[in-house]
Amino acid sequence: MSLLEFFEWLGNTAWSVALLESIWVYPLVETTHVLTLCLFLGMIATLDLRLVGLTLRNVPVSEVAGRLLPWAFVGFALMVVSGVLLFYSHPVRAFENVFFRIKMVMLVLAGLNAFIFHTTVYRRVTEWDRSPVTPVKARLAGYFSLMLWTTVVVSGRMQAYNWFN
Repeated sequence: MSLLEFFEWLGNTAWSVALLESIWVYPLVETTHVLTLCLFLGMIATLDLRLVGLTLRNVPVSEVAGRLLPWAFVGFALMVVSGVLLFYSHPVRAFENVFFRIKMVMLVLAGLNAFIFHTTVYRRVTEWDRSPVTPVKARLAGYFSLMLWTTVVVSGRMQAYNWFN
């Protein structure tokens, strides 16, 4: 069975059809996805802007991260659950959409960027925590994060209005 055949089967399951045709559930899932995306991105963008030195320059990076990351994790978890449900409602349409594919690649790269940042540069945050100008690698992580998450959002919106289908 090919991946496309699997997604065709998945899209024809009773739960997938019911979700897509639901008058209330599908719009609630989509709204949840957008709102939790806002929560997540608001927190991450604020941290990234601190890393690149454009905001909260007098606040230690560890304090910004400590206050924002728990909310970002909640937003991310709910965003992933709602995103999986949106995919489940029409998997073939998503699979065949070039913007969906771009979005998935950018999500992986954004996750990789965060992983590398937290396992390398951020481990020595005590050395540069209060500095208004963060180390080059921290700034680069912030810039990459902003760029990657912007691409995720733009791709997600383009996915909904894809004229290439």
